[in-house]
Amino acid sequence: MHSVKDLEKEREHAIKELIRIGVLKSPHIIEAMMKVPREEFIPSTYRNMAYVDTPIPIGYGQTTSALHMTAWLCEAAELQPGQKVLEVGGGCGYMAAVYAEIVRKGGAKGHVYTVEIIPQLARMAKETLKRLGYSDHVTVIEGDGSLGYEPGKPYDAIIVTAASPDIPKPLTEQLKVGGRLLIPVGSPGFYQDLVLVRKVSEFKIEAKSLGGCAFVPLRGKYGWK
Repeated sequence: MHSVKDLEKEREHAIKELIRIGVLKSPHIIEAMMKVPREEFIPSTYRNMAYVDTPIPIGYGQTTSALHMTAWLCEAAELQPGQKVLEVGGGCGYMAAVYAEIVRKGGAKGHVYTVEIIPQLARMAKETLKRLGYSDHVTVIEGDGSLGYEPGKPYDAIIVTAASPDIPKPLTEQLKVGGRLLIPVGSPGFYQDLVLVRKVSEFKIEAKSLGGCAFVPLRGKYGWK
């Protein structure tokens, strides 16, 4: 079993590698990923793999995204201190913690809402985030994330970490004008397009593909049946 010091060294090495390959660029996002202990969010069986850049099983047929994907999503969503972020598919809570480190940097009053449809994962995420001191900046909701989360709207950024058949209308409606939505769109199999949607006005969105990705299927009203 790796010690805390071993894991801290591995975290630093993994983040430096993401910087080297050009996935991580923004200093505030680098700092956030350096701070969050991924090992605390994953099953103890996989603790030694916490900083291997791969998706890690978290139970109930789900995984937490690879480190490069976490970095890519933060950069592409243009996350900044003080923003309000909605995450659809909260999983174990690791990515919500990274987003929280970004939006609360420097004492900013940003907030993360994370929605998870699997009750056991929502409970686990809530407990871990509370234990690590993120409760003031992260709200965990158990429910259908494909519907978004009306009470928290409008959002500066919405990040969906599950593959959707299309872009759910409630999500674009809950974005601020100027807000960004990141969502994997495509078949529920092994390949989708990561789509960046910008809300350019109350009635207009622009979408472009950022490239290929692979996510578990989105469940819920606007997800895969």
